[in-house]
Amino acid sequence: MYFLSKELFFPPVSEANSDGILAIGGDLSPERLLLAYNSGIFPWFEQGEPIFWWSPNPRMVLFLDELVISKSMRNILNRNIFTVTFNQNFREVISNCQKIKRDGQNGTWITNDMIEAYCKLNELGIAKSVEVWQNEKLVGGLYGVDLGHVFCGESMFSKVSNASKVAFIALVNQLKKGNYKLLDCQVYNEHLESLGCREMERTDFMERLKK
Repeated sequence: MYFLSKELFFPPVSEANSDGILAIGGDLSPERLLLAYNSGIFPWFEQGEPIFWWSPNPRMVLFLDELVISKSMRNILNRNIFTVTFNQNFREVISNCQKIKRDGQNGTWITNDMIEAYCKLNELGIAKSVEVWQNEKLVGGLYGVDLGHVFCGESMFSKVSNASKVAFIALVNQLKKGNYKLLDCQVYNEHLESLGCREMERTDFMERLKK
């Protein structure tokens, strides 16, 4: 495990430990975050901890043509009960991702410093959001880092049933239009698997990231 200095540097992802932790320290500057994502690395830590940089193996991803939309979800989409926008209220989306309560988690890994760092990336056009509205209220959404050919999803939230799924599906459809190759979902969970995501070897992920 590497301890980072002010130098903009990350070791090869193959140096990550069995948990996927590659390095500790550094900062959340736009330059370092962009280098991290382009290198298959992302920050993940809790308030009061140093910055941990991760590159897990295997990696959870979605091949865009493998998106699974259930029959019930198609019915919801066809009813047009939600309105979707792109990159219209990034700060509100990431703030809701921070506040939302999740099963099995006592707190959040989205610290205030993380919010400010990703809002800076948003101002630079690198971090982007999807917003889901119902009756003119923000009820769901997601955000992530846009590398131009791969979108690195960071977090989703939902205040009403299926709102985050609507955001996810809308994002995938948008990525397809832009001929993106992959949606990076980082680590496994059952919800992502139900949407068609699957794990792949880190070496395969890195090859696709570099192309």
